Amino acid sequence: MKASSNRENSGNLKFVAMTAAVTGKAGESYRSSAFDGDTQVDEAAAERPDLPPGYLPSERESFMNPLQREYFRQKLLRWRAELQRESTETLQHLKEETLSQPDLTDRASLETDRSLELRTRDRERKLIAKIDAALERIEDGSYGYCEETSEPIGLRRLEARPIATLSLEAQERHERMERTHRDD
Repeated sequence: MKASSNRENSGNLKFVAMTAAVTGKAGESYRSSAFDGDTQVDEAAAERPDLPPGYLPSERESFMNPLQREYFRQKLLRWRAELQRESTETLQHLKEETLSQPDLTDRASLETDRSLELRTRDRERKLIAKIDAALERIEDGSYGYCEETSEPIGLRRLEARPIATLSLEAQERHERMERTHRDD
């Protein structure tokens, strides 16, 4: 239990450092109790390279070098921040709307819209969990490598889907197996 708690605190500290690097707001975090004053935040931020303006990962570089890891870390953090912002806006919008529409059709339409927004937010909540997992993989050095084969996933796939955990071939194999078992 203690090791799990330490790992959680370490993850929280890393998240604060990552959020600070992207947002420029050192104390701002989307997790509660994320900062406990540990100096690991400063050390983690000091180890990260500065990305040159307009940097894009290239096949000519060694795979998952520090610049590539930083590039994908920042990309994931921006994506997460955007999802969080949209979620906050949706919650605000849902609070402002009222279901006391006098017309039955208007009320049904409003309820349908709310249901769609809530389903979208639920999907985004799951996506944020996948982004957090990808950020943890960047920190532990396993990001960019297939979970099944340990082969590099590939920059083009990671650029298109930064939360990918399987190489294209492994993903296709997984989907074929899914279709086969679903048809049974």
